Amino acid sequence: MAEQAANMKGLVAYQEGAVVSKEIIKKATGTVTLFAFDKGQGLSEHTAPFDALVQVLDGEAEIVLGGEPHLVKEGEMLIMPGGKPHALKAVQRFKMMLVMIRS
Repeated sequence: MAEQAANMKGLVAYQEGAVVSKEIIKKATGTVTLFAFDKGQGLSEHTAPFDALVQVLDGEAEIVLGGEPHLVKEGEMLIMPGGKPHALKAVQRFKMMLVMIRS
């Protein structure tokens, strides 16, 4: 996929009752991963040591960041500081790009 244009929404497909992920870039300095969440699917609360940016590509998700819920829709993004607890759940099917920056 290097050096070619791609539609990010089409690079990862929904799967009933599941979370699907596809790593696009993996470097020592960070990663870019695409996710597709079926409605109701999510990730339980956890922390990551590095800053991350979530860009919603399709659908809608609730992301709880430091105990505060954020409704994030297609075309919106949320920055998650490293070390801050977060969780997410698909309000409806949604796809996101997660950019993790290691420092």
